[in-house]
Amino acid sequence: MTAPLAPLAAGFALGASLIVAIGAQNAFVLRRGLERRHVAAVVTVCVACDWALIALGAVGFGSVVARFPIVTAVAAWAGAAFLALVGALSLRSALAPGALEAEDAGALEADADASRRGGVWGVVVATLAVSLLNPHVYLDTVVLLGSVAAQYPMPARAYFAAGAMGASLVWFAGLGFGARLLAPLFRRPVAWRVLDFVIAGVMWWIAAELVLGQLR
Repeated sequence: MTAPLAPLAAGFALGASLIVAIGAQNAFVLRRGLERRHVAAVVTVCVACDWALIALGAVGFGSVVARFPIVTAVAAWAGAAFLALVGALSLRSALAPGALEAEDAGALEADADASRRGGVWGVVVATLAVSLLNPHVYLDTVVLLGSVAAQYPMPARAYFAAGAMGASLVWFAGLGFGARLLAPLFRRPVAWRVLDFVIAGVMWWIAAELVLGQLR
């Protein structure tokens, strides 16, 4: 393996191992992908946030974040509140039979109309919130990836960061645009109900972890 490919592959592998996990951001992207609602905007925002944080970590910003725990504390409390709200909205959707019936057989074909009705800026703001109001994303991208990247001299460090960025792009694009492959399954209202229950559980679980982490 040539010199550039080794750190590139290492960055891709580590980035993929950190991002491919059940979490609030992935659940959010999956839901938008199934709805086919502003998927390109959601994927772009998620990738842009990841790339910016990975770049900050690669240039050494992770050590700065580690010295100021107030940054992660503020993000933890704000993130817990936001995730709790998203979980409540998902639970309400799961318990609303009328909403589920409206999303049945003809809903996926009407996604273009749904996209026009839903404001793109509202989706962008929600994506930014679910992406950035979680201190774990800073620990993963800025601190952890940054600390590993710091072990490489330049330009190998840049290749490592590029590999991690590549993993982010592949994952979010695949999750967002590939969700439509599950469309036949989600023609059944019960599938939407289960998904919303799972999303609510994931959101509340992460919110509880954030709160407990601050209370310890």
